[in-house]
Amino acid sequence: MYVPRMDSPSRHAVILDRLHASGRVDVGELAVELDTSEVTVRRDLDLLAGAGVLRRVRGGAVSLLLRGQELPFALRETSASGEKERMAAAVAGLLRDGEAVVVDSGTTGLAVARALVGRSLTVTPLSVHAAAALVASSTVQVLLPGGTARPGEGALVGPMAESALRGLRYDTTVLTCCGVSAEAGVMAYDVQDAAVKRTAAQVAARTVLVAEGAKLARTALAVVCPVAELDVLVTDTSAPPDALDRIREAGVEVVQA
Repeated sequence: MYVPRMDSPSRHAVILDRLHASGRVDVGELAVELDTSEVTVRRDLDLLAGAGVLRRVRGGAVSLLLRGQELPFALRETSASGEKERMAAAVAGLLRDGEAVVVDSGTTGLAVARALVGRSLTVTPLSVHAAAALVASSTVQVLLPGGTARPGEGALVGPMAESALRGLRYDTTVLTCCGVSAEAGVMAYDVQDAAVKRTAAQVAARTVLVAEGAKLARTALAVVCPVAELDVLVTDTSAPPDALDRIREAGVEVVQA
């Protein structure tokens, strides 16, 4: 049976995961793992080097990202795009027309915002990227929270964003994260981003977390909230079953898309 090879975003995701785990990758080992040529791997490494996430060395590459530092937004947007779209559609299915909703930042938050275009909702987006997607809709009322936009990432952070959220009450907050586990809770790399996420969860009657399966095996610097404060986790089919079982034990409904 013919098994298609990975496309470039999928290869890049594997390369970045290996760099995150060990700090260095080898061309020959990656070629075997990815079932592709060393020429293709070198091309992938050169592209990622151009994005500033790694440095090419003899036979491979080393990471340029500090521990706990997130990847550039543009790279994350192309990674696991199909899974993000399916999760976003699942989140949209959990919302009723007429709800007031907070949509978090990040590439997954952007996917959720795009899935809500055309719905009859009041939405506060926590990133300029999500805001740009939503203002194109004639049916979505967009409430902008203000704050400082993080360069590149576009997440709205700071006391202005937190204050705006505290003055309102929402039906649902759709959170994103950099890592999550039943033991450590919901986590983010950036401390200011975590503070806005925390406030967004506090002002909603229901909190839905959207996280790719890989994030259930990751940790990050700042804790947003305990898992027990979530109502629903929407993830993909790659999520580790044992991690999902522990999250369910904390009283969280799990939806896999």
